[in-house]
Amino acid sequence: MPHLSLVDAFSAAGLAAFAQVIAIDLLLAGDNVVVLGTLAAGLTPQERRRVLGIGVGIALVFRVIFALVATQLLHVVGLVLAGGLLLLWVAWRLFRELRSRHADAGAPGTTRVRNFRQAVIQVALADLSMSLDNVLAVAGASREHPTVLLFGLALSVALMAVAANAIARLIERYRWLAYLGLIVVLYVAGSMIHQGWVDPTIGVGHLLT
Repeated sequence: MPHLSLVDAFSAAGLAAFAQVIAIDLLLAGDNVVVLGTLAAGLTPQERRRVLGIGVGIALVFRVIFALVATQLLHVVGLVLAGGLLLLWVAWRLFRELRSRHADAGAPGTTRVRNFRQAVIQVALADLSMSLDNVLAVAGASREHPTVLLFGLALSVALMAVAANAIARLIERYRWLAYLGLIVVLYVAGSMIHQGWVDPTIGVGHLLT
């Protein structure tokens, strides 16, 4: 368990690390926001807020846990690959739901609303994958400043929550944007799978050569 210290967080080195963590988190949060917004679309406004609220809580818990063991995670071979495959499965489920909603939209008098429980499960699985990817990406900055990492991750999750709700409302208004969101989900999953295969430290590709 890393040692947490507010003194370290406000030191010159700590503030520099904080800036690096925020920059990386905001860069990755763009994809995360679109993924969560897409998964939350298709729900009633009240359920969408509940799903995103649950998703933010889950994301925060996952990221704090992963941050606390970031150094150990850097040595687990195949972990990123597994996360990418998990997110790929989420993308497949989302694609099937989009097709079903599109078919229902073409039938008069029918409107399909997403299942709340399924949306929560998919958001949780996406959070698990993306939180793993996010924390591993900033593990270099967190190694000597764990307190800074935790603050940075909490801030990025809060920003992600606000933006994801806006994205979900936009997708509800322009349904075709859901397919762009699906492409982003596939991109994030593909990036994780690629990294999980070719990365020299945690990739599995080198084990087969």
